[in-house]
Amino acid sequence: MAELNTVARPYTKAAFEHAREKGSLDQWSNLLSVATQVVQDSQMTPVLSNPALTAEQKAETLIAVCEKQADEAGKNFIYLLAENRRLGLLPEIAAQFEVLKANLEKKVDVDLTTAFALDDAQQEKLAKALSTKLGRTVKLTSLVDKSIIGGVIVRSDDLVIDGSVRARLAKLAEAMNS
Repeated sequence: MAELNTVARPYTKAAFEHAREKGSLDQWSNLLSVATQVVQDSQMTPVLSNPALTAEQKAETLIAVCEKQADEAGKNFIYLLAENRRLGLLPEIAAQFEVLKANLEKKVDVDLTTAFALDDAQQEKLAKALSTKLGRTVKLTSLVDKSIIGGVIVRSDDLVIDGSVRARLAKLAEAMNS
């Protein structure tokens, strides 16, 4: 996994810098998303990994499917990936691109786990509080997990805030046993 991150990073940075300079972050995001879906498709995987096809043929196959999303630079990017036998990196490149884009736009996705469903007003209040704390626009995704008993668990990238009753009970049990 770490190797994929490392190999994909220069491609991601190049694509991101180009998209940022041209003001086409959304277009590139869309291209990378569609290209990722194509390379992960069960019918396309054998075609794109066929050793009988040249890199140019593989790139043209992928471009034919993604043509509406790809401008000239996007097509060149796909040709470059195919030439370097890196089409399999597209899912990692797309994921890294989205992280860079979210950082630039000061946005963050937050997974919120509660024991009971929250109404819209409660979610909005929590989103505002998290936006203030994180200094970013927050997009909440709510999950219900009755096993946490009560409270809330907030997850965003490497940040985890566990305010659940289950976690507090576990800490109390640990303190009593030591």
